Amino acid sequence: MIRNIWIPLLLTLVAAWGIFHFKDWLGPLVLPLYIVLVIFVTLKFYRLMEKDDN
Repeated sequence: MIRNIWIPLLLTLVAAWGIFHFKDWLGPLVLPLYIVLVIFVTLKFYRLMEKDDN
């Protein structure tokens, strides 16, 4: 269970670091990538919370 939380969290942190570290190079893709990242995190943690209810 702990693994299901830490892997997405670490991947999200690395992706966020990558997006904002290379924002000059990514240009107009920064906002769509950020939105996708937020949606991924929201859905992943929603699924984890949903499993907790069972």
